[in-house]
Amino acid sequence: MSSRSIASLKLEPQLEARVQRLAAARQRPADWILHEAVEEYVHRAEQREQFHKDALTAWSEYQANGRHLTSEEADAWLAKLESGEEAAAPECHG
Repeated sequence: MSSRSIASLKLEPQLEARVQRLAAARQRPADWILHEAVEEYVHRAEQREQFHKDALTAWSEYQANGRHLTSEEADAWLAKLESGEEAAAPECHG
């Protein structure tokens, strides 16, 4: 896959110096550092957007059917999973 430039980026001198120091420490070009930073930012922004969509979907479903778990039920299930125990998700109720 080929890459192409889609934007010009102007950095404040202090930020540019920080990028240059990090690039030197990592033995990478500064544009690699900037590419990684943009990649990470876009990934997190996409995850936030998906979380928001999922929350809206869940809220719509709850408003339509009233099925839910209490926070205590969810916490107990998650505690089992966290301890390594295999546990099926609790059944939602109305």
